[in-house]
Amino acid sequence: MAKGYWIARVDVREPERYPEYVAAAKPAFDKYGAKFLVRGGAHELAEGPGRARNVIIEFDSLKTAQECYHSPEYQIAVGIRQQIADGEIVLVEGI
Repeated sequence: MAKGYWIARVDVREPERYPEYVAAAKPAFDKYGAKFLVRGGAHELAEGPGRARNVIIEFDSLKTAQECYHSPEYQIAVGIRQQIADGEIVLVEGI
């Protein structure tokens, strides 16, 4: 079965509150077996508009990635993240 991934690009407006989001998201990530492959770090903007923070999270399947994102646990974190950051998250199936 193909893995599932979240690809997130984020600009954090209120870095002092970002730990609130991380803490709120942790229960969902633990429940759905999230494996962080990329979490911030150095990057090169090669094309198009970029974001300051880039994250790639692996899940056992696209279905699991979707279940995590739409879970009640993660939706609590979404409410916090949308108050303190701008960004995009795409859920994709691997090969």
